[in-house]
Amino acid sequence: MDDRNLLERLFNQKNDGPPLICVEMSGNHQGSLKSAIEFAKSAKEAGADLLKLQVYTPETITLKSKLDDFQISSNEDWCEFGTLYDLYEKAHTPWEWVEELFHLSRQINLPVWATPFDKTAVRLLEDLDCPFYKIASPEITDLPLIEACAQTGKPVVLSTGLASKSDLDEATTIIKKCDVPYMILKCVSAYPTPIDDMNLASIPWLRETYNCAVGLSDHTIGPEAAYAATALGAKMIEKHFRLPGDSVSVDASFSMPLDALEKLKNAIFAIHSSLGTATLEVPECAKPSLKGRRSLYVVKNISAGERFTEDNVRSIRPSFGLEPKYLNEILGRRATKDILAGERMSWDLIKERDI
Repeated sequence: MDDRNLLERLFNQKNDGPPLICVEMSGNHQGSLKSAIEFAKSAKEAGADLLKLQVYTPETITLKSKLDDFQISSNEDWCEFGTLYDLYEKAHTPWEWVEELFHLSRQINLPVWATPFDKTAVRLLEDLDCPFYKIASPEITDLPLIEACAQTGKPVVLSTGLASKSDLDEATTIIKKCDVPYMILKCVSAYPTPIDDMNLASIPWLRETYNCAVGLSDHTIGPEAAYAATALGAKMIEKHFRLPGDSVSVDASFSMPLDALEKLKNAIFAIHSSLGTATLEVPECAKPSLKGRRSLYVVKNISAGERFTEDNVRSIRPSFGLEPKYLNEILGRRATKDILAGERMSWDLIKERDI
């Protein structure tokens, strides 16, 4: 899929194709370039539509400090790392790896994009010709970063994980001024997210409120939220994945193994296919079943001139006689000829009303 078709699939809310599946690597590279490369290749083999990276360094995202503000409290995710700096030291993808992963992904025809966390990351990604940018949930209030992304002329994806409506209003106002397409991802910034906190009913609301394509950034463990988002019209499902057997990467605990991707994608495709269009037209596959509808049949022999009654005419299967709605109109009228039980009722069997 070339960049032009990719952008059309993602950012055109009228596109009625199935959602694209974006594999988020995040910190799931096990601290090894070799593993990161294996991750990208495995994602391609498993059927990923896109690969996403996160681009920051510990110095560009936080400060190396042991002051209380920089400590990760015991009730927070990743508390075992102690400080924000130590967490991001472990989780970040070195920028030389980012460059190599961009080149590799293009060689294997796997579209790749990224989340920059500051303007220096945007500059790096511009040098790599990143096709569009994501603003991570905590950065939703970093309006200068949002503006820097939009000013590249590339589309922007916003995550709602920690966003209020006023946050989204401000962010989309900036993006609109730069006249670039945008997408909003419904998200909950909890790792993992309990399924009953997803509030996926927000997807159509976001689409109607912001008049843009909407997708899902999914931090739940299983596939159910992705299935529901597909039914609600999501254009992209972004989900964290890990290499099978990886238990050491910082995001491994809430990430789906890559060997489950094919099953997820097939199920999403089937769910999307089942949506179809808003119609009550009977499809070709169901037309043989129309025979099973009820209609009016003579159930006892009737002589010419005899009246039709509930005893000799009934609504039964199959559907080749008059529709049951005509029963009351027929009752009490007389037969035009002798009729055998099992004959379907038709108007030519019924005399005009007595005058």
